[in-house]
Amino acid sequence: MRPVHIALAVLVAAVWGVNFVVIDVGLGHFPPLLFSALRFLVAALPAVFFVGRPRVAWKWIVAVGLVLGVAKFGLLFIGMSQGMPAGLSSLVLQVQAVFTAAVAMAVLGERLGGVRLLGMAVALAGIAVAGVDEGSGGPLLGFALTVGAAACWGVSNVLTRRAAPPDALNFMVWVSVVPVLPLLALSLLFEGPARDAEALAGFDWSGVGALVYVAWISTVFGFGAWGMLLRRYPASSVAPFSLLVPVFGMSSAAVLLGEPVTPLRWCAAALLVGGVALTSLVRPGGPPGAAGLPRAVPGGRGAVPSSGPASSPTPAGPDSSGGSRAGVAPGRGENWSVPPSC
Repeated sequence: MRPVHIALAVLVAAVWGVNFVVIDVGLGHFPPLLFSALRFLVAALPAVFFVGRPRVAWKWIVAVGLVLGVAKFGLLFIGMSQGMPAGLSSLVLQVQAVFTAAVAMAVLGERLGGVRLLGMAVALAGIAVAGVDEGSGGPLLGFALTVGAAACWGVSNVLTRRAAPPDALNFMVWVSVVPVLPLLALSLLFEGPARDAEALAGFDWSGVGALVYVAWISTVFGFGAWGMLLRRYPASSVAPFSLLVPVFGMSSAAVLLGEPVTPLRWCAAALLVGGVALTSLVRPGGPPGAAGLPRAVPGGRGAVPSSGPASSPTPAGPDSSGGSRAGVAPGRGENWSVPPSC
């Protein structure tokens, strides 16, 4: 990769990592379901008028919108509102790679291989260590909801793989349209009209800044830049940068929010990131970043061998944001990538 594109990949990882801190700030202004609805509303408008028509079937947009937008982000925002630390959230969500591999095995019949199974075990050990650390003084409900969000992210990754969108930004913008009304309805039902009205009436520049960041910078800029990199380079070259997201998430939360990073949390981070790397960046029958990874033909469903960045891979969409990992869609046993945004 060219140095300028390496810098861009690191910048996107930093944007997505800091996003957890911004979410924490936004939750101080809005109830979680309302904040999530506003995030998708601002991400979709006015971008939906500039990205062109959807390039995949509506059934995939609706399915991913409900699972990713309503379930995943709803659980994450509620979990963080219940006291789940921003830095730890950025780390725990990475277990979505394990859920993605498990769902792909169950639904698509993929073979995981010994190395990926080892990676899943290591990542789950990291979650167990993080749970012990959080259970010693943190909100277990928030932790459990965040793990549930990671599971929903894994399901949405497999749905995105089946959709095989040729343009990650176009797909994510249209997906952002779907959750707005369901999340608003859930907010009115569970958070109440009075609480929502109070939050909207108290709209200030801090709340506006949080909304703009999570919607336009994290979602629109993040997915646009990540999709551009996936079109220029093999996903095996781009995807490893996603492992920097929890690094930026935990460090920014420590600096900006004063969140402690305990020795147990560092141990959990090492296990989780290492396990995710093995689970996500190793294709069956080859080492991480192996040459000649299969790459999808834009707009198609097959994959062809590639020896470099001359041909364009098919970026496989979201997930937010957070999901999520290396390669291209959509054949069996292929390396495929979903941007790990939040």
